[in-house]
Amino acid sequence: MQHVSYFDAFLKDVVNLSQGKLDRLDRGVAAIYEALRGDAELGCHILGKSPQGSWAQRTIINPVGGKEFDADFMLEMRENPAWAQSPKLYIENVYAAIHRHGTYKKMPHTRKCRCVQLSYADQMHVDIVPYVRLASGREVIVNRDEDRWEDTNPVGFTAWMRAKDEIADSNLRKVIRLMKYLRDHKGSFTGTRSIILTTLLGERVSEVPKLADPGYYGNVPSALLHIVSDLDHWLQQRPYKPSIPDPSGSGVTFDHRWDQTTYAYFRARINAHAAQIKLAYEETDPARSVRLWQEVLGDRFQAPVASGRSKFFAPAPAPTTVTRTGRAG
Repeated sequence: MQHVSYFDAFLKDVVNLSQGKLDRLDRGVAAIYEALRGDAELGCHILGKSPQGSWAQRTIINPVGGKEFDADFMLEMRENPAWAQSPKLYIENVYAAIHRHGTYKKMPHTRKCRCVQLSYADQMHVDIVPYVRLASGREVIVNRDEDRWEDTNPVGFTAWMRAKDEIADSNLRKVIRLMKYLRDHKGSFTGTRSIILTTLLGERVSEVPKLADPGYYGNVPSALLHIVSDLDHWLQQRPYKPSIPDPSGSGVTFDHRWDQTTYAYFRARINAHAAQIKLAYEETDPARSVRLWQEVLGDRFQAPVASGRSKFFAPAPAPTTVTRTGRAG
């Protein structure tokens, strides 16, 4: 069974980053940006900013336990001829501006491979990613470790995600959040980076199956079943790590973000999850179906509470013992 209302409640109360935290990110990024623009040495090189990563794609989820939640933003900068021979100078100069600021210099801040990371005391950090459109027309970010440019196309990736989510009846982003929850909170397919997970799930979305079944992606459980099943089918045809091109059309791949061992583990876990999801979706007994969904998502997958109730979740359906094969005892 689908239990659509259960999924809505589970996403809202368990998986999604709260609106309060999203607002905190917005305020934090805006303040950092204004501080950098106001820096006497760096400000003249700054052209704008835009969200990046899971924050931009609206696939950000609650972190595990007391871990930090975070956001990336692209800091669009002018091409500076004085830094032409060493792209890492863009990161070094952003770091220096943070280090000069009266407030931010007192907060933990560090240089990473592609960003400057600034950490807050309230379990949040922000990654500042310098982004440059070169005179040649290339859109690039910095690889500080190798002191070179990396091609990127953030607008193209956002457009690709929007198009795929529209095909999936606005349920692709929710499926991605659920699968990230499985990875982070349930410890499944650890090691698979979010950009790869997002790309693989999104690339399985197509108009073709909707011609035969208009409801193929019609709600969250249907979209979850079909996207994960289609991904499983694609993976099972590929025992060896395939190339994963950036769907934005930047010309780069994400192949360096995982290895054959990580891929094989991911492939096996998706195969297992696809079978679990199918079993829960097709179970006709309501209580048994809920228990089977809980085997996938955990005990916090429960009935939504009617308005006015003091607790987040209603009691689970009447107990039904479910074996590993899905049969009731």
